[in-house]
Amino acid sequence: MSDSVLLDTADGVLTITWNEPERLNALTADMLNDAAAAIEAASDVRLIVITGSGRAFSSGAALGPDFDGAATLDGANRLVRAITRTPVPVVSAVNGIAAGVGVSIAIAADITVAKSSGYFLLAFVNIGLMPDGGATELVAASIGRARANRMAMLGERLSADEAAEIGLIHASLDDEAYEAELATLIDKLGNGPTVALGTMKAAITATTLSHLDAALDREREGQIALFATTDFAEGGQAFIEKRAAKFTGR
Repeated sequence: MSDSVLLDTADGVLTITWNEPERLNALTADMLNDAAAAIEAASDVRLIVITGSGRAFSSGAALGPDFDGAATLDGANRLVRAITRTPVPVVSAVNGIAAGVGVSIAIAADITVAKSSGYFLLAFVNIGLMPDGGATELVAASIGRARANRMAMLGERLSADEAAEIGLIHASLDDEAYEAELATLIDKLGNGPTVALGTMKAAITATTLSHLDAALDREREGQIALFATTDFAEGGQAFIEKRAAKFTGR
């Protein structure tokens, strides 16, 4: 376990914190696998909280010369499966920006709250890719097909307030009250009827995310193909150079 992912267990609550604030908690395959392994190995916990350090929850995958698309996809899929399958409630505490696969991880949780200054952005279209990490199922299951298409195809940025209003997340919390209200939520869930909460989680997940495994596999296949396109090469380079991409449809 590296310092890029911090783990803390106290009073039956496992808190997982992305800890790369200088790069807005951009996620590597190792970070994703470390978080997944922590959830898979968790015992004697009643609640899991996922959050980020600094001003971002996560800006998405860590693009750059060392980017391994397949490994990152596999790590993200492993983590989303761990979040949705663990028998205890999972809370995503979105402390700022959630973009790309950061959106998928945030809303894979059972309860997602965000600072009102935060936002959600499926930024994949801007670099010639498709949403992954289960987003094609998770987002549509939360807000419907039409709005999911807007977020995915138009790269629509949703403020935390908008995300709460349309049902993408549980609540948008005023920045000044965020810590106190999050602590109240953690206390309520962490001291709740753990077995009952786990049973209802499994039932709701089975009803609303019945095609999640198929979505993860379909996204992986589609994304691997997109990694080989000239549009992704251009999109990735444009992202690094902080300019608009010029796509050619190839």
